[in-house]
Amino acid sequence: MGEKIIVVIGNGMVGHKFCEKLLAKTDVFKLIVFGEESIRAYDRVHLTDYFKKSGVNDLYLSDLTWYHENNIDLHLNDPIIAIDTAQKSVQSKHGVRVSYDFIVFATGSAAFVPPIPGIDKEGVFLYRTIEDLDHIKEYAVHARKGAVIGGGLLGLEAAKALVDLQIKETAVVEFAARLMPRQIDDAASATLQNKLHSLGLNCLLHKSTTQILGDTKVAGLAFSDETSVEADILIISAGIKPRDELAKVVGLATGHRGGIVVDENMRTSDPSIFAVGECALYNEMIYGLVAPGYEMAEIAASTILGEQKSFCGFDMSTKLKLMGVDVASFGDPFICEPDARTIHIEDKNKGIYKRLNISSDGKRLLGGILVGEASSYNMLLQTVNNNMPIPEHPELLLFHEKASSQPVGLGLDTLPDNALICSCEGVTKAQICDAVIQQGCENADGVKKCTKAGSGCGGCIPMVKDLVTYTMKQQGKYIRNTICEHFDYSRQELFDLMKIHELHTYDEVLDNLGKGHGCEVCKPLVSSLLASLWNEMILGKGNDVAQDSNDRFLANIQRGGTYSVVPRIPGGEIRPEKLIVIGEVAKKYNLYTKITGGQRIDMFGAHVNDLPSIWEELIAAGFESGHAYGKALRTVKSCVGSTWCRFGLHDSVSFAIKIEERYRGVRAPHKFKSAVSGCIRECAEAQSKDFGIIATEKGWNLYVCGNGGSKPQHALLLASDIDSNTCIQYLDRFLMFYIRTADPLTRTATWLNKMDGGIDYLRNVVVNDSLGMAESWEKEMQALVDAYQCEWKVAVNNPDIRKRFVHFVNAPSEKDETVKFEEMRGQKKAADWNAPITY
Repeated sequence: MGEKIIVVIGNGMVGHKFCEKLLAKTDVFKLIVFGEESIRAYDRVHLTDYFKKSGVNDLYLSDLTWYHENNIDLHLNDPIIAIDTAQKSVQSKHGVRVSYDFIVFATGSAAFVPPIPGIDKEGVFLYRTIEDLDHIKEYAVHARKGAVIGGGLLGLEAAKALVDLQIKETAVVEFAARLMPRQIDDAASATLQNKLHSLGLNCLLHKSTTQILGDTKVAGLAFSDETSVEADILIISAGIKPRDELAKVVGLATGHRGGIVVDENMRTSDPSIFAVGECALYNEMIYGLVAPGYEMAEIAASTILGEQKSFCGFDMSTKLKLMGVDVASFGDPFICEPDARTIHIEDKNKGIYKRLNISSDGKRLLGGILVGEASSYNMLLQTVNNNMPIPEHPELLLFHEKASSQPVGLGLDTLPDNALICSCEGVTKAQICDAVIQQGCENADGVKKCTKAGSGCGGCIPMVKDLVTYTMKQQGKYIRNTICEHFDYSRQELFDLMKIHELHTYDEVLDNLGKGHGCEVCKPLVSSLLASLWNEMILGKGNDVAQDSNDRFLANIQRGGTYSVVPRIPGGEIRPEKLIVIGEVAKKYNLYTKITGGQRIDMFGAHVNDLPSIWEELIAAGFESGHAYGKALRTVKSCVGSTWCRFGLHDSVSFAIKIEERYRGVRAPHKFKSAVSGCIRECAEAQSKDFGIIATEKGWNLYVCGNGGSKPQHALLLASDIDSNTCIQYLDRFLMFYIRTADPLTRTATWLNKMDGGIDYLRNVVVNDSLGMAESWEKEMQALVDAYQCEWKVAVNNPDIRKRFVHFVNAPSEKDETVKFEEMRGQKKAADWNAPITY
């Protein structure tokens, strides 16, 4: 008896997963895979990341060697076009004929293209494959305004892709009255819509497109309500349709709206043929997520081997991040009175909406929706799926424990061992805990390699991390917070190693201490550490590609696509001549001007091309970069102190200038601000700053770890009645301690809140030198101070750096004409993205 053959039709994520599942169970079958695309299986879930990466290599699900090692024949760009069920053979487009024992359809789905006049015009694209993305990427170079038909999951992903491609004006057109109509309710959609508006995305709801405008190229869309929108690139993402064409030709049973009919074992109407993924119709439903496709792959592999497993439907809960905005729905998101009690909170200031659906008896969670903040999603989903009891006051589930992703009233210890944590790979809590205890996996990456948890959509990663931490604590083990899969170190460990090895560029750090190509997590983090260690020009030595977008242009990008210019004004003191220069520059380049709360002057609306010229004039007048774009010292605010005020005890302005000129340019885990007040009346508001100094009759009181923002916190007294030199000594130690030990993007207040021992421990370290690090930290800070140079002065004098400041690489002298402004109180403002507000 010869080797049994399974032909897999389709080389997408689910087809690839079927091969993995079968190979994990047996090697008695010969696998022959036929794919329609010219490249091997890749991760479609993270398709939008393709625009951020150097190529498709980061998306491949396996190496080519994997196919050879597992004796899989892979035929790319060669789809099956005919099946002879009587002779049990298939024929491909290029004439390959193969006999089979079983066939697995994994043909997935295609984009639904609505029959709109003009749909065939140049500039209209689908959003399904790498080839589609390559065409979009190529065409977008010449586009200024974009549109997407479809406001569902894929439509918003497509819109994000256009934003990533620097399309300044992008509109999402949705036929329904809300975004993501299958996942969220009207209130959630309104919250999401407002968040997306603030990010430059225009959402047009309840719109029926009647025509694609333009002669041969797309120029816009016309709607049934006689309105229209301009667009010179259009992406269609209006839904999917199962790829069942071949199945129909063969005579397999299909649904009246498409899809290959399968039973609970994934068998079609022909017992030798199976179907999995988005081409399969189970119980009148097409499952359009990867997790149910993976479960179908497991069922099909098990059935072929004679195992007793069946598919009983699948939870369609989902969580994603759209342009930085969390969106999640779980359980039954829409159930309402009288079948459930609904609890919801809405914070329009922060753009947060949360809804929980509670059983009528108040004892069980049935479902919910989260927009704007969804860190508790995984635990809430587990609560629904495992029918876990909820607190007596279920509204507490909408809030979190400090520094935890667990809602108040729920904990990992309440989660049953058989709770399914990773639905894509079918990994339970018990399997993850076992990987930590028995297999020695001490981080999420180790668990992923051991169990594959988190290797699918990635939505379970936060809970996997929590479980690793929870299990290690239960075992009494030390917990290391490693940066990412490319660096097996904590931030503090990496800081020390970079210093010991004297590494000065991201590539040097990756080559010596990391692995792989790096990612969007470790690149800005390493760049921050390099700046904190050496205080070198952040755009030098090839480090520019690893910077955040603001650092890359040495300016904050503002609404509408322009940039802000913020020169440093130490202590808020400025001579009339310099004020005149700022006025002249603002007038020359038509910039909006405003006095900030930190006693500086902001200028808004600068085109990227103009930034070097603007700064050249400011530097000639004696100004320096204000580092408004960096995770560095922003301002040292001051009152006039004893020089003018009759209540002033000391010269607060001079001391503020001295402090600001000492710490200017010093990079840290997050931005930090300061102030110096000349007396206890506190006109400079020093106690709301990361460090604040207040004059006393005997010297200065030093306060630390305060901040404003969304969670205001007063600073705490570190030392009292100290002289100026001692104050600077303590600040050197405090800042270096913070730079060395704080997590990325952690303000000083949060850093102190997480510190064991709090302010007493911090005082012991800084004032009493309990760690014996004072002298070393003071020397390190002095080295940073001595290394300071104005980044903009370097940029305008360096031709290689200066030439980067252009809107269009292929037309460096052109400005972006799509940037629009409006008038407000005699000055320009960015074109209004939101509905007008009347005061």
